[in-house]
Amino acid sequence: MGRDARRGEERWRGDQRPGARPSSTSAREIVLRDVADADLDVFFAHQQDAEAVRMAAFTAKDPADRAAFEEHWRKIRADEDVTVRTVLAGGAVAGHVASYVHTELGKLEVTYWIGREHWGQGVATEALRAFLDAVRKRPIYGRAAKDNVASLRVLEKCGFVLVGSDTGFSNARGAQVEELILKLAADDGTLTAEGASPDR
Repeated sequence: MGRDARRGEERWRGDQRPGARPSSTSAREIVLRDVADADLDVFFAHQQDAEAVRMAAFTAKDPADRAAFEEHWRKIRADEDVTVRTVLAGGAVAGHVASYVHTELGKLEVTYWIGREHWGQGVATEALRAFLDAVRKRPIYGRAAKDNVASLRVLEKCGFVLVGSDTGFSNARGAQVEELILKLAADDGTLTAEGASPDR
């Protein structure tokens, strides 16, 4: 699997770690690649899924605003501090996964969105594992609404551990929502977020 998170493709067939249980996606290759213009139509359709939007909680003010969506993605794709990949499951665009530096906290975070038609199949977990194998900077954080059990489980299966919580306004729910913050710490051979050798 390539280590360059900005170019080429990372391929992942099931969980390749020794002793890992086969997953429901083991017969379908998970591929991460650069975002193509055509992928945005799929991402926008995902953003129209009311159930997914409510579960994600922290979403766009108006998921139906295509102009705002296009501007948001233009900024993402132009930002040197963002690494974003399209997730392919069995050749179909299933969603995306990205890392970015949190504007207020200055810490590296990961985010992902997988279309509901791919839920419950291990796609999010395998895509995140592949992404983290390419993006080696640590520590890296992830967060999800406290009641978004599926997303929190994805983070946990990828080695993230709970380190705190926060509360923020959810556009999707029109209310304050508690979110949990998880962290994947540095390990041997992994760069810190600053690019130096990790503490041992």
